[in-house]
Amino acid sequence: MTRPVRSRNRRLVAAATVALLAAATAAAPYAPAGAAAGGSGFRSVIRYTEYGIPHIVAADFRGLGYGYGYAVAKDNICALADGYLTVDGQRSRFHDSRQPIDSGFGRASATVNSDLYFQDIKDRQVVERLVRQPAPLGPTREVAEMVRGYAAGYNRYLRDTGVANIADPACRGAGWVRPITELDVYRYVYGFTVSAGSGSVIDGLVSAQPPAPGGTATPASAPAAAGPGSIWAGQARNDLGSNGIAIGSAGTAGAARSVLLGNPHYPWQGIRRFWQSQLTIPGRFDVSGAGLLGFPAVMIGHNRDVAWTHTVAVPATFGLFELPVDPTDPTRYLVDGVAEPMTSRQVTVQVRQADGSLAPVTRTLWSTRLGPVLSGVPGRPLPWGATVHTFRDANAGNLRALNTWFGLGTARSTGDVDRTLSRTQGIPWLNTLATDRGGRAYFGDIQVVPHVTDEHFAACATALGRQIFPVNGIPILDGGRSACAWGTDADAVQEGLFGPARLPRLTRSDYVTNANDSAWLTHPDAPLTGFPAVLGPAGTARSARTQQSIVAVQRRLDGTDGLPGRGFTADTLRQVLFADQSRVAELTVDDAVAMCTSFPDGAAAGTAGPVDVSAACPVLAGWDRSYSLDSRGSLLFARFVQRLGATAVPGGPWAVPFDAADPVNTPRGLATGKAEVRRVFADAVAELVAAGIPVDAPLADHQSVTRNGDRLPVHGAPHALGVLNVITPTWQAGAGNVEVVHGSSFVQVVEFPAAGGPRAATLLTYAQSSDPTSAHFADQTALFSAGRWVPARFSEREIAASPVLRLKTLSE
Repeated sequence: MTRPVRSRNRRLVAAATVALLAAATAAAPYAPAGAAAGGSGFRSVIRYTEYGIPHIVAADFRGLGYGYGYAVAKDNICALADGYLTVDGQRSRFHDSRQPIDSGFGRASATVNSDLYFQDIKDRQVVERLVRQPAPLGPTREVAEMVRGYAAGYNRYLRDTGVANIADPACRGAGWVRPITELDVYRYVYGFTVSAGSGSVIDGLVSAQPPAPGGTATPASAPAAAGPGSIWAGQARNDLGSNGIAIGSAGTAGAARSVLLGNPHYPWQGIRRFWQSQLTIPGRFDVSGAGLLGFPAVMIGHNRDVAWTHTVAVPATFGLFELPVDPTDPTRYLVDGVAEPMTSRQVTVQVRQADGSLAPVTRTLWSTRLGPVLSGVPGRPLPWGATVHTFRDANAGNLRALNTWFGLGTARSTGDVDRTLSRTQGIPWLNTLATDRGGRAYFGDIQVVPHVTDEHFAACATALGRQIFPVNGIPILDGGRSACAWGTDADAVQEGLFGPARLPRLTRSDYVTNANDSAWLTHPDAPLTGFPAVLGPAGTARSARTQQSIVAVQRRLDGTDGLPGRGFTADTLRQVLFADQSRVAELTVDDAVAMCTSFPDGAAAGTAGPVDVSAACPVLAGWDRSYSLDSRGSLLFARFVQRLGATAVPGGPWAVPFDAADPVNTPRGLATGKAEVRRVFADAVAELVAAGIPVDAPLADHQSVTRNGDRLPVHGAPHALGVLNVITPTWQAGAGNVEVVHGSSFVQVVEFPAAGGPRAATLLTYAQSSDPTSAHFADQTALFSAGRWVPARFSEREIAASPVLRLKTLSE
């Protein structure tokens, strides 16, 4: 049972918890897997502190996973159950099979396509084979125990509660909520790992069919169109991003030896939500932070000596091959002039019919030695004719991510961080930034990257490959020549990858940063160059958010940002993040004001006719260039910049173009003489007028979320504005920004002082629970609205001091 711990007993909680575990272990030794009656050996103690954050203690990793699985299911059972349904390929049994899906594991134009994709993974026993491999390719013993306990804890919550009694109406009584197995957990992790690769082309993978005699193939279902931010359109993924700032001893102030900011920008709904916890095995393992739902691990966090975070990386983790088709048989292909047969397999899923009955849908999927045949990618069909395209996902053999995050949790220095990343090479598509007690700041893009050197690409790229690689970095190679297969470095953990020694890394005593650009400008004084182009460009324009990261750090080190003193502490790093300063505004707003005042009689030519912009000019002139809740003019400028980004402006909208010699300050200024720029400004003003929103309205009046009837204003701005605290809102005419699609999620600032334990503050912007009936559904959202933080409780003394401490003991 769960019970409050009275104030007079709090000092004893830590000792009592350890004693309870020791007694339980002595009284009932752990039974082997499959043992019956008398208990299966899962024991855990959960201490809840403010905002429902669990501090889970166990004697071993099975018990730790058991507590984790129980606690995360209690907060997010519906979101998790939906994820397990997806990776089981069973959604069409319960939902409309024709509806498009963006599950967090991938996107498809129809749910049935998602089911076929995941059923194929099951049929081929991909995950089972990976699990059976010895570490580091398969799970380590500790990870396997954690996963075993996690599944048991999840099932314990479900068994205790009962599906019919689930509080969250989203899945109360639903037939698709079921107990899970350890294999379900691994499938979930694997689905997320390949989500940026094969998960991005689900339609193309399940719809490729050979042409009828004398014709070109018609796919069973066309690939979905490339939406905004599609990597296939040459733009960054628009639903995932992040900032990381690592400050070393040369950049700190006071007693701080190092400070780290972790600020991932992830969806606020669905399975890609973070969930916060502390995991402790006394004397052996102690780590605090957050992991994505379904991952029994702390993925961004800290221990006593090291803090780390991740940012979404630039390199594409997949590639395509174009193979010539045998002119006598479209199901054969030529390699070095020799015909080889494709392999085919039938995949069947059950689909709910209008009358509630189930009927099978069967699709034939085709593969080659270079991967599955692909009918197209979002926005670009790839017809099966004289040639055929295949897809290779470098993460297809990667179930190592949990090994990596367990290793990071045990690291004692940034050197250990680098060694863990290199030994496991399990990070699927992320950079890593870290700090340690020794005052080091670390960046490493040590992840899964296809082994395609510049020389290899030059010799093997297809015509289409040469066309699109400069846009999106995706290599398309000639599969008809065996010499054009991916290479492999000797130190690579998996075949087909660059080894860790060939990947970018940088350790400094002052700082390193990343905001989803390539590694080149990790530190402007030490640019990382000489890497293969597949790892991302160098010497090219950086995003405004990358510029803002660098500028904000440099000004703090110089003492020119308006805050007291120089150098960073945890407090000043939090203030820098929530200052919500816009780099784009700094570089352009003066030009926007000059343009505004230049319109004759205050009237600008908009798309629908003249627009009176005179009221906007003094508002922008007086704007503080931030996206804090009380800023006035920020909403108008955001609508202007967002519209400008969606408008074709010949030669671009900038007055001063990008200069590789000055990448932090260029491009800059507005080309205010261009008709397109002037028209977009007029349209932005007209949009607010039509919506009944005053141009001088505070941001708080028209940017918010509503939770259980309570309106909570939200500070921050979209990526395009160059604000570190990214918020991607949903615009509603007449109301403004009324919901957050994705943005700042689990935010942590960790300081290592010269003596004593880490000082940390965290914020989970959308709170711990996706259940609207939970007390922790929006409590931290209210904190975020107010710009407040949760003081981290890491030590036993800090946990015991919580005024709301509650204890939950679990065993079976």
